[in-house]
Amino acid sequence: MSRVRILVGTKKGAFVLSSDGTRKEWKIEGPHFGGWEVYHTKGSPADPNRIYASQSSNWFGQIIQRSDDGGKTWEPPGGGIPVVSSGGMPKAESNRFLYEGEVGQHLWYDGTQRPWEFKRIWHLEPSLDNPDVVYAGAEDAALFRTADGGLTWKELPSLRRAKGHLWQPGAGGMGLHTILLDPKNSKRIFVAISAAGVFRTDDAGESWRPMNRGLASAYELPDPSSDVGHCVHRIAMHASRPNVLFMQKHWDVNRSDDAGESWHEISGNLPTDFGFPIEVHAHEPDTVYVVPIKSDSEHYPPEARLRVYRSRTGGNEWEALSSGLPQRDCYVNILRDAMAVDSLEPSGVYFGTTGGQVYASSNAGDAWFAITRDLPPVLSVEVQTLA
Repeated sequence: MSRVRILVGTKKGAFVLSSDGTRKEWKIEGPHFGGWEVYHTKGSPADPNRIYASQSSNWFGQIIQRSDDGGKTWEPPGGGIPVVSSGGMPKAESNRFLYEGEVGQHLWYDGTQRPWEFKRIWHLEPSLDNPDVVYAGAEDAALFRTADGGLTWKELPSLRRAKGHLWQPGAGGMGLHTILLDPKNSKRIFVAISAAGVFRTDDAGESWRPMNRGLASAYELPDPSSDVGHCVHRIAMHASRPNVLFMQKHWDVNRSDDAGESWHEISGNLPTDFGFPIEVHAHEPDTVYVVPIKSDSEHYPPEARLRVYRSRTGGNEWEALSSGLPQRDCYVNILRDAMAVDSLEPSGVYFGTTGGQVYASSNAGDAWFAITRDLPPVLSVEVQTLA
């Protein structure tokens, strides 16, 4: 029977939740790296025992942790703790992240400029076919890559040449938070940056283009139709149809049918089109999930009722999924990396909240239950389906 492993990053460590294919009884292990923020943790599609985690603190800086036994034991590749200097640069030899030269400065809202600074890794995306290759999205926004299992990292600096001097930080910082690898074209990668937008490479990172035509950001930009500067919260795709992308933006849910060349809104009958996560069903490429929250200033569900919304038509028509979820006095938020789906049949859907709950559905969202209610605030949720 297949097994499911959920990797949960929180404000105070990482947790590993595991179950058999029934997804009824769960074992909870952790915290790993207790007391440290774990922004993201993700397993390698090429090796079910290989897992990477982004561990950080204001005191010690950024560490990439690696497990080669499914999360039982961990160690930073190369050993040691990289200390971040006042300029934002790691000084130790392990997990070294350095920007490749200076390619311009940020233009901030007040018109002043400041140099690029490394703060943390927001997102890790292991290669589809090589467990030693991983992409990492950083704040300040940049894309890094390792080919030796995390020992050394090299920036793909051409991304910041795609009008990087005009990128702006979102409310939580200017992080590269989404990396999508095209399973049908190894040279195509999509990234999303808050608040710069979506970018695509078709030559394995040698060059990049903004992919934001059709987006409108009337309250964010002097020019609402600008090709950079849009506050994209998350993008998602189905592996069988990588030219179709779904986006949760700062006000709007959008869809692209041409690999990001153009976008159109699919918010439809959602109670609010503001939110952070967006995911696609494992077996149904037109079934999409979002979790609306009230507004950009009130990060909790509308009417304080926690509801996941599902579209089976690729957008515009949405249904509320609330069975088993709190329907009164609920003021949690669900962050951009805190939702995932498994590949079992029927597909399971999982999400974590800033209140420390991790919810699961073993029937594609029709009914929900809490695996746990008492974790630290959840930053990320990823799922591995294991044979």
